[in-house]
Order: sequence, then C-alpha cells, then structure tokens
Amino acid sequence: MSRKTKEKPKERDFEDVYSLGQVIGRGAYSTVYKCEQKGTGIFWAVKVIDKKKHKHLISTEVGILLKLKHPNIVRFKEALQTPTRAYLVLEYVTGEELFERITKKGHYSEKDAAKAVKDICSAVDYLHRNGIVHRDLKPENMLYENPTEGAHLKITDFGLSKILGNDLTMSTVCGTPMYCAPEVLEGKIYTQSVDLWSIGVITYILLSGYEPFIAENDAEIYKKIIKCEYEFDSPYWDSISQNAKDLIRRLLSRDPKKRLSVTAALQHHWVRGTANKNVHMEACVEHIKDFNAKRKLKKATETVLAVAKATRHIPLDFMKMVNIGDAETSPEPKT
Repeated sequence: MSRKTKEKPKERDFEDVYSLGQVIGRGAYSTVYKCEQKGTGIFWAVKVIDKKKHKHLISTEVGILLKLKHPNIVRFKEALQTPTRAYLVLEYVTGEELFERITKKGHYSEKDAAKAVKDICSAVDYLHRNGIVHRDLKPENMLYENPTEGAHLKITDFGLSKILGNDLTMSTVCGTPMYCAPEVLEGKIYTQSVDLWSIGVITYILLSGYEPFIAENDAEIYKKIIKCEYEFDSPYWDSISQNAKDLIRRLLSRDPKKRLSVTAALQHHWVRGTANKNVHMEACVEHIKDFNAKRKLKKATETVLAVAKATRHIPLDFMKMVNIGDAETSPEPKT
C-alpha cells in the first residue's frame, strides 16, 4: 500500500449527484448527513467539512479512506468539494452505535462482548498491517452495519488517523483523553500500540459499563491513566472470567513494548471463543445505559458551549441545567 496521504476531493457539485437529507451525526470538525444518490434510490452518508477550518484533515482522511476495504471498516465511495466545503461520501450504515445496541439487547453476555472486541481487532489489524494508526478509537466511532443479529461492527472516523512513515513513530497529542494511552498524554513518542490501549479501555467498559479510570476531575483522571491505576472492583467484576481480565491487563500495559499487538489480541483465548455466552450481564447493561446518558449530555453541553462561544450568548435554561454562572440551580435530589 502506498504511503501517500495527500488526496484531493474532486471539483464537482455535490448537489448535482446527491440529494442532502437529515443530520445523522456531528463530530468535532464535521456534520454527517444522510443523502440519496440521484436516480438510483441508493442512500449514503456524507461527511461535510468546512475547508477553511479543517483543510489539513480533509486530505489526510481522504487519502486514508481511499486505501481501505475491510468488512469492519465503513466503506468510502468518493470525495467532492466546492470552494468552501468538502463532501466525503461514505457507506450508510443503519445499525446503531456499539453501546446503544448493547442497551437494547435482551441478553448480553461475555460472548457478545468478545465478538465486538474481535470485530474491532480485525479492523485494527488490517489498519496496522497497512501502516495506518487510527488514534481515536472509541465507542462513538463504532457502528453496526444494520440492525440484524449477525451484522458487522464497523469502525469509522479517520480524521485523526495517521499513515506511518519508515520510522513507525508519532508524537502528536490527539484523540479522546479517556481512551488515550499514557504515552500520548505525556507527549512522548508513540507507536501503533496506542490503538491497543484504546481497545483495552473499550473492553473494560464492555464488561463493566464504566470506565477503568475514574476520578473527581479530568486532571486526576489523566494522572490515573499515566500511572495505569485501575481495578477490577467487587462485586461488579466477580463474575467476569479470568481470561477476560487477562486480556485487559495485557492491553492496559503501562509499557507500550509489553502491550499486546493486535495480532496477539486476536489469538487470545477469550477473543477466539472461550467467553461465556450463558450468563446475562444485567448490571453491566444498566451501567452502560448510565454511561451512554452521561456521554450524550457531555457532548450536547460541548456543542451548546461551542455555539455560545461563537455567538457570545448562552441560553439561561441551559445555564440552569449545567449550573453555569449565577443561574439558579436545581435542588439536590432527596435521599
């Protein structure tokens, strides 16, 4: 595979080819819409990016997407552009985000969690074998192809990904802090192994419903990540298999050189099929529901504050909800 990353979208009017539909997602630098290819009845997803603000990310993401073809990676169709916007046309997946799907399952077991981890590892193995590091693996970037039981879990969002040169190392601090490896937060040189740390965090949440690194504020969370301070708390982890815990320990290794490679993770006993399929992890599902709700509130808060920064106005109702400034706060819940 070529290491070339600079690929320009075609100079072509998006609206000549597609009809833009509803918003289906928002990211840090783009808005994703459902669209229909005119005259075909075929639906796609399109990521619309402001070229003035994020031009450097467009060429990188297009260059990477053009090279990818794997059942666990969202398929790329084409890129179009106008003087102000870039349109990345992608496979339209009709399933839900990874954690959303779990909350709606009637039965959720270690076997289900292991299948999700296997799908993630399969995609990352393909990326790493082709010299690509994702650098922003998180549940929000993992969507099911369709609502059926056997649907593929697909990785998306390659805006922060990197095609490695001959030295196979990076130093840019990027990604979502909760899923970042210690060496990334410390600003050190790092390698592909940062993706395996992220998989370890995701696996931990898949089996418990909460993050491995919890503290009162972000600064304390970062300290725990850097020191690799986490536990398999009782009673939540009492019924989880030793094989599952072993995989997590090997992925959440403080030393990147001792961290499992993605090839080794795929060969791990728990991933290969020894996970229990009979025990329903009811408490875990309830925790994931809470985790999802908090994540969505945080994302909504960040969106409103970003708009507020641009307009220099924060709605009073929103200030009350998140306790900003001198706005009245809701009473404490009764115990």
